Amino acid sequence: MLTMTGVSKRYDTGDLALNDITLTVPAGQVMALIGPSGAGKSTLIRCVNRLIEPSAGKVVLDGDDITRVRGSALRLSRRKIGMIFQNYALVERLSVMENVLSGRLAYVGFWRSYLRRYPRADIQQAFHLLERVGLESMFDKRGDELSGGQKQRVGIARALMQNPKLLLVDEPTASLDPKTSRQIMRLICELCREQKLAAIINIHDVALAQQFVDRVVGLRAGSMVFDGHPSELSPAVLTSIYGEEDWSVPTDTDNNDDDDSGTDKLVDTLVAGSHP
Repeated sequence: MLTMTGVSKRYDTGDLALNDITLTVPAGQVMALIGPSGAGKSTLIRCVNRLIEPSAGKVVLDGDDITRVRGSALRLSRRKIGMIFQNYALVERLSVMENVLSGRLAYVGFWRSYLRRYPRADIQQAFHLLERVGLESMFDKRGDELSGGQKQRVGIARALMQNPKLLLVDEPTASLDPKTSRQIMRLICELCREQKLAAIINIHDVALAQQFVDRVVGLRAGSMVFDGHPSELSPAVLTSIYGEEDWSVPTDTDNNDDDDSGTDKLVDTLVAGSHP
């Protein structure tokens, strides 16, 4: 469970990016963070994982006060936080498997990771996650051979390799076509519910948020102006968040089932460190 209490961020310029944010995200809940550009959505996410230092307030994850820790203790706390990026953040010259296994870098020693000698359990988990995101047949492809949707699926698997307690997701569909966007949102939400992960998704697409998430928080000028169920996003509420606009929302019913297949026979080879 994530709890933010009185979190504010004022930059050196004097600009107030976040103003007294207090919220709780329980395990298994997927929360969408919406609001206009400059509302503070990215700042909030980065205050949670301490990429940005809050000016005031407290962030507690799974009982640990993240705002108090430093050095190695901060690195340990960050192991509990998986991050999924808008621009995928893959090492494109590496294989899909190597990119997914990089989610274990905080757990294995430098030389084991450098020599690509990950524990058997890590490789088995990576294969399981690749099956779950529908990429088990692409484990040996380079990152630069993938489509945008496939890269985002690799990013999801990599984040889950950390065995996190919380997922922070920054605009996961901004570079994707509408159908792929819905598939990615569906996948993220299903995985969070399956694994009882709390999640915060920074997203501009209000229709996607309404379709998939459990809860929506709206920010405007750094302050929370809405916190409720997606069904409560009435035109009046959306106007309070974004300003005047025609808030007619289209619906979408596309569906996508990811196939699973076994991959145990490949594990022995990869344990030996000879995967591409």
